[in-house]
Amino acid sequence: MKILSAGQIREIDAKTIQYEGISSLELMKRAAVAFYDWFIKKYPDKNISIIILSGVGNNGGDGLMVARMLHKAGYRVHTYVVEYSKKYTEDCAHNVRRVKAANIPFKRITSKEEIPDFSKYDLLIDALFGTGLSREITGIAAEVIQKMNESGKTIVSIDLPSGLFLDKKTTFAVEADETVTFQIPKLALYLPDNYRFVGNVTIVNIGLSEKAIAEASSNQFLLEKNYIRELLKPISKFAHKGTQGHALIVGGSLGKTGAVCLASKAALKTGCGLVTAYLPKCGTQVIQTYFPEAMAIEDKHVEYISDIDFELRPDAIGIGVGIGKKDETQQTFYRFLQKNDLPTVIDADGLNILSFHPEWFPLLLPKTILTPHPKELSRLIGEWSDDYEKIEKTTAFAKKYHLIVIIKGAYSLIIDSENLYVNNSGTPALATAGSGDVLTGIITSLLAQGYEPIDAAKIGVYLHGLTANLTQKTIHPRSFVASDIIDNIGNAYFNIEKNS
Repeated sequence: MKILSAGQIREIDAKTIQYEGISSLELMKRAAVAFYDWFIKKYPDKNISIIILSGVGNNGGDGLMVARMLHKAGYRVHTYVVEYSKKYTEDCAHNVRRVKAANIPFKRITSKEEIPDFSKYDLLIDALFGTGLSREITGIAAEVIQKMNESGKTIVSIDLPSGLFLDKKTTFAVEADETVTFQIPKLALYLPDNYRFVGNVTIVNIGLSEKAIAEASSNQFLLEKNYIRELLKPISKFAHKGTQGHALIVGGSLGKTGAVCLASKAALKTGCGLVTAYLPKCGTQVIQTYFPEAMAIEDKHVEYISDIDFELRPDAIGIGVGIGKKDETQQTFYRFLQKNDLPTVIDADGLNILSFHPEWFPLLLPKTILTPHPKELSRLIGEWSDDYEKIEKTTAFAKKYHLIVIIKGAYSLIIDSENLYVNNSGTPALATAGSGDVLTGIITSLLAQGYEPIDAAKIGVYLHGLTANLTQKTIHPRSFVASDIIDNIGNAYFNIEKNS
């Protein structure tokens, strides 16, 4: 699903009106209906007291049209227009008249004294500003937003939290609990810096022209289940372990062999035919007890990896989990990079070792996959002032060395030389020890099965997150552990393959 700019979204709105021969009011109605349908499912109790705060633009018109629908359905609705300008759009002015005609409680807010007491209401609907905002909010609109944020009440934003910029850092905006955005995802909704403004994000279809969307160019995409389903390869009736790929997991050190165990088991559970772990001698008994399906190659050293040397020919390598940062390990990692010619995933201390030796970056094979969390990323590319600079610097880094970088987070970002992909699967349950090790195993497995590196990254991140989504009702996020991810990879595959 394409992620588009504010200008592109406005163009698609206009083209939808043109291509389908509808009025702007009809398109506004589609948006209002989509929001209404979501709202009544989320908040079915009609006894709650709702206040809708609208602006004077088309986002305000959306809010007023929603007010009419909720009122007609029996909800207790009060409407306020925050009159930060006397220039109403035609569609917003039309809906003001319709709200008054329907005898829905209606007032204008032009001064601080006219701001209502939000504590009297159960829920606030924000429809002040949409995608057209180009400057910081000031004046009466800012006063209203401040009071909304201080109210402690549930806030639902229509399309965007008012004040949220789509292309630059936001410092002040409505702090929504829920954001219901219209059909086209916006990058700003998925950035860590904006979470306090955005809350939970839901995309609703409002019937925008598919032709118009297809005409819009983008190098940013939101990963969704249907897309991931199309990437999955069918399993041949005549498949056997020799045809399903052989993954090699290199890592482990004294006290950290669990990371290799998790990555290795995840690799096999993701579908490759064979998994071999390369680890120090202290880990051999551990992995073959924990995971007898894995093969093991012992390093000559007991406690850490000192010489990455193997005769087998795997199809892909995952390296770095639990490997430590011993000087000897760093040097053998360097030698590995010099001679490696296989698809590779680098994680954890493998990334930290690279950060110690940036002169080694050119040794990385094109399309090598790096999987840093934000702190590991900062060691690789330096600090950043905001999420947009982080993306800019990561993109430049990926382009310079022809890499694929997965920035792990609530919405993991996948960045290569050309595109950015946002993953929307997963829950906070994934913030647990070993989760990253499992992801390394999953992606290495997909590489071993012959997936292109960028596709392995996309499928792997989505699968990994989906396991948490599927267990929300059976495993509390506080008790979710990395092994639960592994146990539910099969269920994630089932879910993706369902045509629903």
